[in-house]
Amino acid sequence: MAYMTEEEAYALDDELTQKIPKVNFKKPDIFLNQRELLKILNPTAADYIMTRALATHKTPVKIINELVEDRIAASMS
Repeated sequence: MAYMTEEEAYALDDELTQKIPKVNFKKPDIFLNQRELLKILNPTAADYIMTRALATHKTPVKIINELVEDRIAASMS
């Protein structure tokens, strides 16, 4: 197993804890798109999707896709 030197450990600590990540809010990304999607839904649906997403460690979009796929499969049988 490789070990870090003290200097490398301090550099990594600085990188992870001291520097604030830069976020460009003008450029849409997946998190902003998901937030906008959840704003469209009624609060009950949004809460359900977020609760399932957190419990299963999936994105809200993945949860919605699974719900739609399940509904399509049920209508085919």
